[in-house]
Amino acid sequence: MSTWRLTFHLLAEDVPGEAWAATFRSLEPGYRAWFAQHGGTWPALDESRDALWTHMPELVPHWERLVALAGGGGDVARMLALWRPPSILTGCSQVVLTRPRSLVRNYDYDPRRFDAVVAYTALSGRRVLGMSDCLWGLLDGVNDAGLVLSLTFGGRNVTGAGFAAPLVVRYVLETCTTSTQAREVLRRLPVHMPYNFTVDDQDGDAFTAWLGPDRAAHFVTTPAATNHQGPVVEWPDYAITTGTLRRLELLRALRRAATPLDRAIDRFLQPPLYAVDYAGGFGTLYTAVYRSEARSLTLVWPGSQWQHRIGAWGPEAHTVELEGTLPGFSALR
Repeated sequence: MSTWRLTFHLLAEDVPGEAWAATFRSLEPGYRAWFAQHGGTWPALDESRDALWTHMPELVPHWERLVALAGGGGDVARMLALWRPPSILTGCSQVVLTRPRSLVRNYDYDPRRFDAVVAYTALSGRRVLGMSDCLWGLLDGVNDAGLVLSLTFGGRNVTGAGFAAPLVVRYVLETCTTSTQAREVLRRLPVHMPYNFTVDDQDGDAFTAWLGPDRAAHFVTTPAATNHQGPVVEWPDYAITTGTLRRLELLRALRRAATPLDRAIDRFLQPPLYAVDYAGGFGTLYTAVYRSEARSLTLVWPGSQWQHRIGAWGPEAHTVELEGTLPGFSALR
C-alpha cells in the first residue's frame, strides 16, 4: 500500500499572466522530460504554426501570448502548439446522468505527470472552467453557455498527424455554445490519437464522439465512454488490463436506472470505476461532476470535495491523499 499526496491549485486569470507563467515554470521540466522519454523531437515550428492557423485560428493570438509569457523560443512554441505530441495512455470513465443532469467522470492517470490545476480563463470573452492539462489544454470543462465536454483515451494503438486531445477540449469550449456546434467542430479537427469526447449542453443534447487520426469522426447518442470505440475491441490487452468493457456497461446501467447523482458518485468512488494503481500510472486522480445549468465543477475524492462555479470560486488549494496500488498497467506504457 502506498500513499500519493496531491495538492490541487486554482489558477483563475481572465487572460493568462504572471500566475500562468509561474505555473508554466513549475511544470515545464516535467513536460520536457515526458517528451524526451518517448524519444521524440517536436515538429517543426512552421508545421505547428500552420496547423494552428488551419484548424484553430481563433487560438493563435492566445498561443502567441502564452509563448511570450513562457519566455519565447522555438521549443516553447512547438510544445505549446500541441501538434503531434508524444502518445498519452490513460484510463477514464465518463457519463451524462439525469437526476439531476450532470456529467460525471473519473480521470485515471499517473500522479507524477499531472498538472493538478483547476483553470479558469476568459481568453476572448468566453468564460471557461476546467481541469488543466498540457499547460493550457483541458481534460474536461464547462463554459459560460453551459456546454460541458470531457475526454477519454479511445483504446486503439494508432497515432497520426493531429492535436493533443486537451487542446481540442479547449478549442471546443472557446468557440462553441451548443452541442450542435461541438459536433461540427469535432467532425473536422484532427487528433493525434484515438479519443472519445462526451458532450452535453444546457438543452440536454448529449452525445459521445469517437475520433481518431486514421478515420472519420463517429457520433453515438449514448453519452458515456470508457476506453474503446465501438462494439469491437481493437486493442484486447489494453481493454482487459483497464477493464474498459466492464466499466462502460456499469455507466450504461447507471443511465438506464436513472441513478440519482449522489448514488452514482458513490459508484465512481469504488472499483471498477475507481482505480488505484498509482505506482503503475493508472489511478483515479479525481472524480469531476459538471452541472451545465450551474456552470459548476465539483471535484470529489473519498472523504472530501472541492467546488467551483464560474464567477464563484472555492478555496485556492485542496490537498488529497490517494492510497493503494494494483499491478499491471505500467507494462503497457
